[in-house]
Amino acid sequence: MDGEISADELEALLDDGEDVRVVDIRPRAAFERGHIPDSENIPFAELPQSVDRLEGADRVVTVCPHGQASVQAARLIQSYEGLDEDARVESLAEGITGWEGDVETSDDEGPDTETTESPF
Repeated sequence: MDGEISADELEALLDDGEDVRVVDIRPRAAFERGHIPDSENIPFAELPQSVDRLEGADRVVTVCPHGQASVQAARLIQSYEGLDEDARVESLAEGITGWEGDVETSDDEGPDTETTESPF
């Protein structure tokens, strides 16, 4: 694991169009209530079986509620042999509760919608 990244730093990377895979490890229901735009949901319990989905990623940032479980997730991802050895893997320090940028929500009635109000 390459350490932690702040919400402001992550938001700047995303705004600049950097190639960052944001992996939200919260349960699906929490993810659907609100998540960082373009992030992908791989619940922590499924991560060991699904880590191969991140093969070829240059930079991965893991996200959890408060920035603690995402550290473990980042370590697990970093240990995956299919990940390029130069890949950068970080944990979002504040967790999703520290995210002040836009969020996407999922609902049963249609596609993702964006809002600027945090549902966390």
